[in-house]
Amino acid sequence: MQYLLLFNKDEAKFRALSEEERARVRARYTEYGRRIVGTEIYLAGAALQPTETATTVRMRDGKRLITDGPFAETTEQIAGFALIDVPDLDTALEWAATHPDAEWASVEVRPVFHWAPSMSDVDDVMP
Repeated sequence: MQYLLLFNKDEAKFRALSEEERARVRARYTEYGRRIVGTEIYLAGAALQPTETATTVRMRDGKRLITDGPFAETTEQIAGFALIDVPDLDTALEWAATHPDAEWASVEVRPVFHWAPSMSDVDDVMP
């Protein structure tokens, strides 16, 4: 089963760390990346640029609205992701728990829904 691990962190809190503390955190990210990328479960992943580089698109009354910044007002932002293929949720949770963000921010784990435009049962799984 495929799961998406969403790595969420408070960018301001990360920026407030000393350079030495940030270097330690970055080293842990590198260690996690080396450990997971070399496995058969790792399908894709990336770190994201800071939220000030984000652009949000909404359609309202047939008009496209463009907003600079993240999709929602929150203290934590999506900082990156990993797409993994593991036997079950427990295994996905184990991988999430070992990510450095799990210790000082959060890692959201979501099962992937494989959707195709021809699917007739979309209403059963989409809100």
